[in-house]
Amino acid sequence: MLYYSTTNPNHTATLEQAVTRALAADGGLYVPQRLPRLPRAFLRNMSAMSLPELGYAIAAYALNSDVPADVLRDIVTDTLNFDIPLVRTAGGNYVLELFHGPTMAFKDVGTRFMARLLNYYRSRHPEWRMLNVLVPTSGDTGSSVANSFHDMPGVNVYVLYPRGAVPLIQRAQFASLGGNVTAVEVNGSFDDCKRLVERAFLDKELNEAMRLTSATSINYARLVPQMFYYFWAYAQLSKLKVDTDNLVFAVPCSNLGNLASGLMAQAMGLPVKRFISVENQNNIFYNYVKTGVFTPKPTQYSIAPALDAGSPTNFGRIVELLGSHENICRHIHAYSYDDNQIIETIRQTYRDEHYLLDPHSAVAYRALAEDLQPGEIGVSLATAHPAKLKSLMEGIIAEPMPMPEQLTRFINSDLHVKKMSNGFTSFKRLLLHDTLG
Repeated sequence: MLYYSTTNPNHTATLEQAVTRALAADGGLYVPQRLPRLPRAFLRNMSAMSLPELGYAIAAYALNSDVPADVLRDIVTDTLNFDIPLVRTAGGNYVLELFHGPTMAFKDVGTRFMARLLNYYRSRHPEWRMLNVLVPTSGDTGSSVANSFHDMPGVNVYVLYPRGAVPLIQRAQFASLGGNVTAVEVNGSFDDCKRLVERAFLDKELNEAMRLTSATSINYARLVPQMFYYFWAYAQLSKLKVDTDNLVFAVPCSNLGNLASGLMAQAMGLPVKRFISVENQNNIFYNYVKTGVFTPKPTQYSIAPALDAGSPTNFGRIVELLGSHENICRHIHAYSYDDNQIIETIRQTYRDEHYLLDPHSAVAYRALAEDLQPGEIGVSLATAHPAKLKSLMEGIIAEPMPMPEQLTRFINSDLHVKKMSNGFTSFKRLLLHDTLG
C-alpha cells in the first residue's frame, strides 16, 4: 500500500519510506491511500481477544501485510506488555487509563511500536548511517520516545524542549538517560522546538549528512498503534454487555494525533457515533470547528503542558480523513477549558467520585459529562498518571500523592542537557557536530 502527502497527493511513498522519513519531502504528512474495512465478524469477536491479539490483528489489517506477520506480531506483543484498564468511576463514567506503561503516559504505546518498527527497517539496511530521531516535546512525548529508543544500537535521539516549560519529573525521564539520548533545552516555546525539527527535515545539507526521522505524531507509525485502544475500549464494553450502539469518545487534544487515530479506527469500521476533541486555552481546533477557519497562534503555557500546542500538526490528516468542515463538525464536537476550569474539574471529581484525574485527562472527563446525551455510552481517555505533575496535583487536592516506582527512579537523577537558542543555525550546527565530529 502507498501513502501520499497531505500537501501533494501525487507525492507517494511506501510504508518503509513513510516511517523512516516521517515528514514528506514537500512538508506534508503521510496518509494511506485507503484504510481497509474490517469484517463485521471481527468486530463481534474482539471481546474474546487479548490486548496483544487484538493489536496484532488491527495492525495487520491497517498495514496491509507490508510488515511480515512474524515481525509484526513480535513488535505488537513487545509494545503491549502492560495493561490498559477500562475503569468505571463512582459517578458511572468510563475512563480508559492509557498511562500504565514505562513512562506513565499514553504515548508509550505509539513510541514503543514505532521504535521497534524502525529498528526492524534499520536491521534490513546495514548500509544505513546512524538513524537520528528528532523529537520536540512539552513533556510526555520526549520521555516516551527517549525510553523507547534508549540504548538501541544504531539510533541517536534528540529531545528538544522549551526552557522552563517542562516539569522536573518529565524532564528527568529523558534528560537523565544519557547514552544515545541527547536532551536539548531550547530558549523558546514548544512551537519553536517543532519548527526546528520541521526545518531540519527540509534542509538539504542536513539530510545529505545524516538520516533523520521523527517519533512524534507526524510519523504515521505513531498513529497505527494508537488505534488499538479505541478498539480495546469497544471490546471491553462488549464483554461487559454494555450497549455500544451509540459510543462516544472524549479525547484530550494538542497536535491531534490521538484524534486522527480514533478517526482512522472509525474509518476501518469501529462503530463510533462521534468524537469529542478537548483542548485547553490553546484552542486552535476548537476555534476551527466553531468558525471553519484554522488559525494557528503562539502557544500559551498552562497546567496541562502536553496540551500546549498553538499549531496542531495533524490538522491536515483530520481534513484528509473527513473532508469538509461540515463533515468534521458532524463527526466531532469540540470543547476547550482554561486552567481554572481544569482545577475545578480535578477537585470536584476527586471530592465527589474519589477518582483523581491529571489535568490532561480532566478536560476529556469534563467535556464528556457536558456533551453526552441520553442513551449514549461515553469513554474519556486518561492520558497521563497524575503523579507526573506531583507538586501541582498536591496543591490542587491538598493531599500528599504517592509516587509510582516508574517515576521515583528518576528523582534526584543527574540531568545531562545541551542548551541553545531557538535559531535553526544553532540546531543544525549541533546535529552536524555530533555526526561529523
